[in-house]
Amino acid sequence: MTQTVDTAEASGESRPADVVRARLTRPMPTDRVWGWIGPLLVGAVAAVLRLIDLGRPHKIIFDETYYAKDALSQLEFGYARKFVEDANERILDGDLDVFLNEPSFVVHPPAGKFLIAQGIRVFGMDPFGWRIAVALAGVATVIMVARIGRRMFRSTLLGCLAGLLVAVDGLSIVMSRTAVLDGILAMFVVAAFGCLLVDRDHARAKYAQWAATRVRAGQALGDGPLFGWRPWRIAAGVMLGLACGTKWSGLYAVAIFGLMTVLWEVSARRAAGIQSPVLNSLLRDGPVAFVSMIGSALVTYLVSWWGWIFSEDSWSRQWAADNPPSGLGVIAPDWLRSLWHYHWEMWHFHSGLSNDHDYMSQAWEWLYLGRPVSFDYEGYDLGQGGCEVDRCSQAVLALGNPPLWWGACAALLICLWWWFFRRDWRAGAVLAGVIATWVPWLLFVDRTIFYFYAVAIIPFLVLGVVFVLGLIIGPPEAAPRRRAVGVAVAGGYVLVVLAVAWYFYPIHVDQLLPYDDWRSRMWFDSWI
Repeated sequence: MTQTVDTAEASGESRPADVVRARLTRPMPTDRVWGWIGPLLVGAVAAVLRLIDLGRPHKIIFDETYYAKDALSQLEFGYARKFVEDANERILDGDLDVFLNEPSFVVHPPAGKFLIAQGIRVFGMDPFGWRIAVALAGVATVIMVARIGRRMFRSTLLGCLAGLLVAVDGLSIVMSRTAVLDGILAMFVVAAFGCLLVDRDHARAKYAQWAATRVRAGQALGDGPLFGWRPWRIAAGVMLGLACGTKWSGLYAVAIFGLMTVLWEVSARRAAGIQSPVLNSLLRDGPVAFVSMIGSALVTYLVSWWGWIFSEDSWSRQWAADNPPSGLGVIAPDWLRSLWHYHWEMWHFHSGLSNDHDYMSQAWEWLYLGRPVSFDYEGYDLGQGGCEVDRCSQAVLALGNPPLWWGACAALLICLWWWFFRRDWRAGAVLAGVIATWVPWLLFVDRTIFYFYAVAIIPFLVLGVVFVLGLIIGPPEAAPRRRAVGVAVAGGYVLVVLAVAWYFYPIHVDQLLPYDDWRSRMWFDSWI
């Protein structure tokens, strides 16, 4: 490697240090101010779509019946308690004395409900209060996707386009306006992805500087540098720990993103000309990377159980005291053994969940919108609930934007081709995100699962769509006519997505519609 570079320098070709730097790094856009203003403006659009009339419908809808009350219980007692049978009605009437003096077995970790509880703490136990944290998580996700897209594609325009497409997606809107955990999970997964993306750029810049310095000095590259602790990897681990602390499906992101960052490291060392990049990465970077990400994720996850650990009356908290340890269990504190038992019971519940539900679906149906989920529906006759025609409908339907999702199906195939044959890391990153948030659900054919879990897939589907739109538009150096045609095609597609988003928005946010207008939006019977 060094001999080849030295020969290039002697023959008057590109300077070897510049060659190494070009292989490892691509400059970020120079519009740093717009790099923040643009995503924040897109975030403002998301905020308008998510926060206006957030308290509508003024009722507890779908799984809010679990998470809103569990969040209130965690806020008051530090752990979940059982509640009286008419708790929902009493809460809506302003009576919060709904908990029994008995712990409740809940099947999801506490982190997401902790965030929901903070909204209740500030705004009160009403629909706006228990939804505001999830809505802000949705806005934060949009801003992060815009920044991630800018960094991935080195284009502020494409980054903001990615954020805008997430902002107007129907499933993202509904899941940001409902106090369930999946929108919070999506935020933490996207945050972890973004942290690793920043780490990738920082690491490659360091490798470029190191390799260029060695080349200029005529020194062999050898085994390469050992950078030690990398703060963005630790930050990614914290985000992944919070993802797992919200729902266990965050574990898939831990595994896939961990593999992704290893492959990025191998690629960086290979581009720098370091010998045996695979073995070199595993031995010199692997242990530190593992501790940085997995260690910080594990510590964060355990901390998320703080309220349960320090509440003597929480469910199963005293299990260890009633079950003496054996084997290696003698070295574990009682709280840890009790927590392990709790997790065993949670796993037993999740692995055995197979109840039929009208809105359950298989994961392979999600991408083509086979069976969306109705979170709420009310029908009215003339004179009821403000209805001014013969029949009216008011609905909250968790349904993605059809042209966006159907376009994403094609975009994923293109990403797969582009990664396999062109080895474009951006296409691979999109696929990694989809694998982490969707592919594992394909294995749960006998479990009760729902389409709204797919809210965590949306950011990566959108990044795939924008990647393809970038290919259609073409590079800046392309011929003007080629660029003009590309912009027209990409712009036309985006306008279709925006028009459909406007058309479907009323059925995402519980607006009152004449029945015929609601029915016209039900393009397939499986959407009803």
